[in-house]
Amino acid sequence: MARRGRDQGGAAELTDESARRTVAAVWRIESARIVATLTRAVGDFELAEDLAQDALADALSQWPEQGVPQNPAAWLTAVAKRKAVDHWRRRERHDERIALIAQDLARDQGSADDAEPWDPDRIDDEVLRLVFIACHPVLAREAQVALTLRVVGGLTSDEIARAFLAPTSTVQQRIVRAKKTLSAAKVPFEVPARDEFAGRLSTVLGVLYLIFNEGHTASAGGEWMRPELAREAIRLARVLAGLAPKEPEILGLLALMELTAARFPARVDADGRPVQLDRQDRRRWDRDAISRGRQALERADGLGRGRGAYALQAGIAECHAVAASVEDTDWERIVLLYEALGRIAPSPVVDLNRAGAIAMASGPEAALPILDELAASDHLRGYHLLPATRGELLRRLGREAEARQAFASAASLARNERERKLLVAKAAGSAG
Repeated sequence: MARRGRDQGGAAELTDESARRTVAAVWRIESARIVATLTRAVGDFELAEDLAQDALADALSQWPEQGVPQNPAAWLTAVAKRKAVDHWRRRERHDERIALIAQDLARDQGSADDAEPWDPDRIDDEVLRLVFIACHPVLAREAQVALTLRVVGGLTSDEIARAFLAPTSTVQQRIVRAKKTLSAAKVPFEVPARDEFAGRLSTVLGVLYLIFNEGHTASAGGEWMRPELAREAIRLARVLAGLAPKEPEILGLLALMELTAARFPARVDADGRPVQLDRQDRRRWDRDAISRGRQALERADGLGRGRGAYALQAGIAECHAVAASVEDTDWERIVLLYEALGRIAPSPVVDLNRAGAIAMASGPEAALPILDELAASDHLRGYHLLPATRGELLRRLGREAEARQAFASAASLARNERERKLLVAKAAGSAG
């Protein structure tokens, strides 16, 4: 039964189970901001996460009795900061650190008049600041991306491993080592200096792109999409574009995200099942997002420095966005854009996507040799979209038995439950 809580200014009463769900929801949405705020306060990734987890434990024990606070994220952050003060006091030193955290707590409860003056060269977004710290040059690139996805994106080690096409154990080791390296190097929680900005930008953009991709198609779990992750990636890209408006690849990434996210309303049906591109109701696409994406791409082109990898992909997304149907899409242009992308940012996944575009432009027979070459190279072993794409092409050629076998293989590799069910249906011949 729900237990009546004390008056918390409108706080809602809830059961232990509903408290657990509420805490999980708050953490999923707000964890990056909470950890970022704590990292700034205590200067240590690991300690910040430990404090946040302790605050979560308090929420699980107190919210069923007291009700959910009106601002759950602020409650968790304040509790964690008080625990930080206790932590430093137990160590009987760091009086200055205690004073700083106490000032933070007082400022959190103060008025807006106490806010610091706006500085156009400072990244005010705590989460974005956390991204830059996680991308510090003291870390290897793989560690930078893994740590940022874990701390900022809130992804599990399994989800990051899927994004990397790497073993989970490898990702876990990278994260642990990265935290220890940052601690040993005493990396300050500061915005990078302008002369360091460009060098760390490519990693930051890569992190935001991976976060967006996890939102676009969840690597595992019961839902096909995690739109809250995609929205967070877009928000951070907008902040970054505002900070560095003359960086074309920031604008290219923002354009790519906006144009891709425009299709989100049509990517699932009423029951949350995937709806593939050729079956989407394009009237449901977000025209405002398409407009924002095209404007960002136009701004990137206007800088006159040529298109980078993200802007090229944005160009591909734009081809889809402006087409009235799959048949009306300019597939020849998409093939050319993929070829350009393959030259400046070669990868097996780009080759796989290029094969899909070639199949639409010139027929599946022209694309199958590319898939055969990818399969022989073993670079995409375990990647379910390789046999899934092969199944689509084989089905178009009327080679139904081979297509079903390919779809069955893809289903065995897929870890997202919604996607697996779709592939199983295709293997059974009950889905188009």
